[in-house]
Amino acid sequence: MATWPRGHVVWQRQMLIDLAIKCGVSLAVLLGVLNFAGLQTWLERKQSALMQDRVGANRAYFTVPWWLGGVPVNFILRKLGGLGILNALADVLKLVTKEDFVPAQGDRLLHTLAPAISVFFAVMAFVAIPIGPTLMLWGRSIPLQVANINAGLLFVLALASIGIYGVILAGLVSGNNLSTIGGLRAASQMLAYEIALGVSLIGAIIWYGTLDLQQMVLSQGGTYLGGWLPAWGVFVQPIGCLVFMTAALAETKRVPFDLPEGEPEIIGYFTEYSGMKFGLFFLTDFVEVVLVSALTTTLFFGGWQTPYLQPDGFHVPWGAIVPVTHLAYVGFGLLSFTVKVVAFIWFFMLIRWTLPRFRYDQLMHLGWKVLFPLSLANIAVTSVIAVLLHQHGRL
Repeated sequence: MATWPRGHVVWQRQMLIDLAIKCGVSLAVLLGVLNFAGLQTWLERKQSALMQDRVGANRAYFTVPWWLGGVPVNFILRKLGGLGILNALADVLKLVTKEDFVPAQGDRLLHTLAPAISVFFAVMAFVAIPIGPTLMLWGRSIPLQVANINAGLLFVLALASIGIYGVILAGLVSGNNLSTIGGLRAASQMLAYEIALGVSLIGAIIWYGTLDLQQMVLSQGGTYLGGWLPAWGVFVQPIGCLVFMTAALAETKRVPFDLPEGEPEIIGYFTEYSGMKFGLFFLTDFVEVVLVSALTTTLFFGGWQTPYLQPDGFHVPWGAIVPVTHLAYVGFGLLSFTVKVVAFIWFFMLIRWTLPRFRYDQLMHLGWKVLFPLSLANIAVTSVIAVLLHQHGRL
C-alpha cells in the first residue's frame, strides 16, 4: 500500500488548520454583521421613541414550557421583552410566515434574484475590512480579517456598488410603474453619490499611500502634536471624511436620502415584494449601515487602533508606558473597533430621525454641486500638502 511522505502529511494538516481558522474568522465576521443588523431594528425603535418622547417597543415576549427551563428562562424572556429586544425575532417570524407573492406581470426568476443580489454583495464587502490586529496564538499568526487584499478599498467599493443592481432590477422586473420609478431613482442616486464617494477617498489614498485597508489602519497608529492627538484620518482629511460620510449615507438609501423608497409617494422599488424577499431588502439596508460605519471607522477613525496603545502597551502622552499582554492588545483592538462602529450606527440613526427627506432636485443638487466639487478641492489641497511634506521628508 502506498503511503504519503511525512512532510506531505504535515503540510496537509497545516492546510486544514489554516482553513479551519479562516472559516472561524469568516463565521465570526458574518455573525457579527448579521447581529448588528438585527439589533438595529430594536435600536431604531428605541432611539426614535426616545427622540419623540415615546415609550417604544416594550411588550414582545413569549414563554417556554417548564421542562425547557421553567421560571428562570421565562423571567429572562419577559425582561428582554420589556426592553423590546425580542421585537426583532417577532419581525423575522412574521416575514417568514407571510405569503411569497410574485406579480403575474413580473419575472419570477429575476424577482427572486434581486433581493439576493443586494444582500449578498453587501455582506461580501466585509471580507476586506480588518476588525482587529494580527493575533499570535499557538505559534500562528491569525489575521483578524477574512481576506488581506492589496486593493481592499477598491474591492469594498466595487462590491458595494454592485449591490445597487439588485434594487434597480427589483424595480424593473416587478411590472409596476411605481416600482420602476423607485429603481430609476436608485440608479440616478447611485450615479450622483458614488462618484463623489469615490473621489472623496482619493485624498486618503494619497495620504496613506496604499489601498490596503489594514495598512491604512496601521498608518493611523501614531500620534500628532507631541503625542497628544491620535493620528486618525479625520484630523488630516476632515473634508474627505465629511463628504464620504454624507455620500455613503446616501448609498444606504435611508432618510434623508430614501428617494428610491419614497414611502409616502411611491412606496419604492419593493412595492411588489412580501415575505422574506422584502425581509432581505430590509436586512440589506441595515447591513449597509453597518458597512458604512465600519468603513468610516477604518478609513478615518483609526479602525481597531486604540488611542495611545502600541503592541507593548499604552504610551501615555507624558511619557509613561503601561504594559499589556498580547491578548489584551488584541482584545482592546476588537473592543475599540466594535465601540466605534456602534457609535456611528447610533449617529446615522440620529440623522435618520432628525432630518426630513430631501426633494429630488435637492438630492441631485447636493450630490453634483456640493459634494463633488468639495471632493475635487480636497484632492487638490491634499496633493499640495503631501508634496510639500514629502520634500521636507515628513511624509
